This record gives sequence, structure tokens and C-alpha cells, in this order.
Amino acid sequence: MDSENSPVVDAEIINDEALNKASAGGAQVLINMEGLIKSHVSSIDKLQDEAKKHKGMLDDIFANDPTYQAHDKAAKEASKVRATTRAQILKQPQAGELASKIKALKSEVKELQIALSDYLQEYNRMSGVNEIEGEDGEVREIVYDAKLVKKSSIFK
Repeated sequence: MDSENSPVVDAEIINDEALNKASAGGAQVLINMEGLIKSHVSSIDKLQDEAKKHKGMLDDIFANDPTYQAHDKAAKEASKVRATTRAQILKQPQAGELASKIKALKSEVKELQIALSDYLQEYNRMSGVNEIEGEDGEVREIVYDAKLVKKSSIFK
């Protein structure tokens, strides 16, 4: 189109000051969000430390109870017998083959799930849509699970 036939569009001229205020507002929101994240991480760490302390105290109570100790020892013996029996059964050709097949299938499912996650992220990025209809006609929502993990000391 040439400029003579173009429709006139109303526009607001944003000066640098207005743009800086908008950027500053976004920066403040980001700073506030970072503060919330840090305070939640700190709270989680404190609660986990407290839970560890209480778990240690509870473990001590169990360790000092003779009835519990007797039952725990019996349970460990039964668990050893069960593990030995399981290992003997897995030595049978049919059971061993099935166990191997199950392991291979679980590995394949995990690989497919990782690939699906990558495809869903790309689909969401390209389309802007967070839902997809499956071959069965069921609509599924694309969701993300964000976590914080500590960086290892190797990268520091």
C-alpha cells in the first residue's frame, strides 16, 4: 500500500520518561518476585531443618523401645527372606525375560516423555496455545513444573 491510501491510525507517543517509568515498574515487580522466591526458599529450608531435628528425636524414641526393636529385627529378617526368594524367582528364564522387558518398556516410556515435553514446549512457544486435543478426542492442558535446585560446587 502507498501512504496516500493507508488508513490513519491513532497512536500514542511515548516519551522516554514514560517508557522508563514502565520499565522501572516492571523491574520493581521482578525485584519483589525475587524477594518472595528467596523468602520462600529460606522458609522451606528452615522447615526442613526443623523436620530433620524432630525426625531424629522420633528415631531415638524408636531406637530405645525394646518392643519396636524386636519387631524391626523380625521385619528385616522377613525382608531378607523375601529378597532372596525374589532373586531366585527372577533367575527363572520366563521371569527374567519379563523383568528385562519391563525395564526396557519403562526406559522407552521415559525417553518418549522427555521428547513429548520438548515437543509440547515448542508447540506452546510457536502456537501460544496451552491445550491440545489428543487422538482420543480428550483435551489436555500443557503444564510446567518449576523447581529450584542447588548448583553443584563444580560450576562455582
